[in-house]
Amino acid sequence: MKQAKYILLAMICTLCASCMDKGEWDNPLSDNTKTRYGNQAITESNLISIEQLKTQYANVISNGSYTQVTEPTQIKGVVTGNDIEGNIYNEVSIQDETGAFIICIAQGGLYGYLPVGQEILVELKDLYIGSYGQQGEIGTPYTSKSGSSYVSRMSRALWQQHYKLLDKKDVAPLEVTDLSQLDLERDCGKLVTLKGVTIKEADGKAVYAPSDGSVTLTANCANRSFLGYSSSKLVLRTSTYADFANAVMPTGQLDVTGIATRFNSTWQILLRTESDVKAN
Repeated sequence: MKQAKYILLAMICTLCASCMDKGEWDNPLSDNTKTRYGNQAITESNLISIEQLKTQYANVISNGSYTQVTEPTQIKGVVTGNDIEGNIYNEVSIQDETGAFIICIAQGGLYGYLPVGQEILVELKDLYIGSYGQQGEIGTPYTSKSGSSYVSRMSRALWQQHYKLLDKKDVAPLEVTDLSQLDLERDCGKLVTLKGVTIKEADGKAVYAPSDGSVTLTANCANRSFLGYSSSKLVLRTSTYADFANAVMPTGQLDVTGIATRFNSTWQILLRTESDVKAN
């Protein structure tokens, strides 16, 4: 009798495992996921490239203001960065063959339905285009306590009405051996790999973003510099809330992959995961 129970239990476990293997546990792009997230009524029309979007709103982006999109306008891009390890907060970066943009969303766990490689179609009408530190962003207006206004995070409910999940695509990072290869206007927001760089503060003990007062923080982030580059031109920016904030920074020559955002004339590289840093 006991043996029969064990056999029955094993059969049930096997059946459950089989069901999970075929379901959404390992397939975030299943049809069920696509219909559960986003707006299925969106169809591709009035599509422009990200480069065209940047050109159309160049003045708004460069002077740090914002404006509402009043005509039906769509962009399509592949997610290259999300909040999977907490260093990128309430936003995703998307990229097409021509450029990249940041989409600001007031929601955690974005990586669950917007994994790296997920292509999305975005309807921009009624959303806002603007910038923060001349980094192009899509979202809604926000005014800080100091009175500064800029584009920031849209609500989850609003975002749900403005995108549609498509298929999965690969985006190879732009390999950079010298900072002169990057153009602040053309390349901001792109996925890049800095080849053969060395983190200046790495000594075998220093961590990415300590919160003990040993490093000056700006907006709860630590900026680390690279040998051979001024910190006014290039930094590695890590949030104290990142999962790897207290991980020891590796020494020596490295290949550093991340989202190349800008703050005015400074490149800020945002790691997505700790594994984005590899020995060269």
